[in-house]
Amino acid sequence: MKLWYSFSKELILSSKSWYFYIEIGMAVVLLLILVFVIPEDFDSKGKEYLYLDLPQVVKERYMKSLREEDLDETVEQVEVKAGKNVFSAALYETSESKIYLLDSLEALNTFSSTERVPTVHVRVNEDGRILHTYYLQGFETQKLKNLLLVYHNRFAGHDVIKDYSDKLQVRSLYQDTAPLSDKENLIPVFLTFNGSLMSLFIIAAYIFLDKNEGIIKAYAITACSVWHYLFSKIGVIILTSIVTTLIITVPVMGAQPNYPAMILFIITSGFFAASLGLFLTSYYKDIVEAFGAMYIIIVIMIMPNISYFTPSWDPDWVKIIPSYVMLQSFKEIISVNGNMAYVLVASLGFAVLGVDIFILANYRFKKTLSL
Repeated sequence: MKLWYSFSKELILSSKSWYFYIEIGMAVVLLLILVFVIPEDFDSKGKEYLYLDLPQVVKERYMKSLREEDLDETVEQVEVKAGKNVFSAALYETSESKIYLLDSLEALNTFSSTERVPTVHVRVNEDGRILHTYYLQGFETQKLKNLLLVYHNRFAGHDVIKDYSDKLQVRSLYQDTAPLSDKENLIPVFLTFNGSLMSLFIIAAYIFLDKNEGIIKAYAITACSVWHYLFSKIGVIILTSIVTTLIITVPVMGAQPNYPAMILFIITSGFFAASLGLFLTSYYKDIVEAFGAMYIIIVIMIMPNISYFTPSWDPDWVKIIPSYVMLQSFKEIISVNGNMAYVLVASLGFAVLGVDIFILANYRFKKTLSL
């Protein structure tokens, strides 16, 4: 009963605080960005700039092969800008890239030098063979350079490369899982930031505010337990996280996510993050003193976002950062037939860690009441 009373009082006080409206406002802003700013799928097609320095017959044959690969088999005449110059170009759009055929070598050199993009000079040598000269920018990997050498190598033979690629077996790890759109793929990032990580910083703001007003030291002469006060703070934070998560998720995803698993994970991950925030604040008098430690935590928590958007960079040490697990868990929760076993194990892990850290935080606050 005392715990419920303490929670109810903290909920009423928090609803009058501007921190509460910051969380709600942030959730609304993220929702508006998802709905009105971020497209369903980003245009991930690469752009290629070519100049055909070929005899007319060979040039027409080359252009015919490009037109056959075009999505609608038509050529669009466009103008492209490089620096302060505007050049005419023929645009061929395939399923993977946009190919611009420039009308002069000058245009090709201008794009290479001012726009800092790879360009290709297609010409014939003395033996009548078509050569592709790539103007690279210096940041390309050796693997890409090797691929370019092989791709147009007539002596290696396209049939050899095609036969080899056709024999490669590609298997999906999750056969029944539908891929997320680019917009949906951003939701786990927003939920991790607004739902779980914000718990750490908002609860720190609440605690430092109470410290400045002397509320925490007042518990030394009251009958109410310190852990009631701390747990009530966490309860308010978790409840707010659930509300803000639903604000972001429901309008965009509808009924697709596994909401029971989502609420369970928000409770456990939010409890962990809030307990960590409590433990952190027990060592500092105000938010100015704690800024350095909070900044380090922010940097560490942001690192898994690199791995999330660049799957090729996924070192083992990143996987032990809590925000990595949060990102992957939210992704499974909003996916069709997501891996709920992973979510449940992650929830259990955050619950255990949260309890341990909360016990330490409670001990620290009891110890500092008389200081």
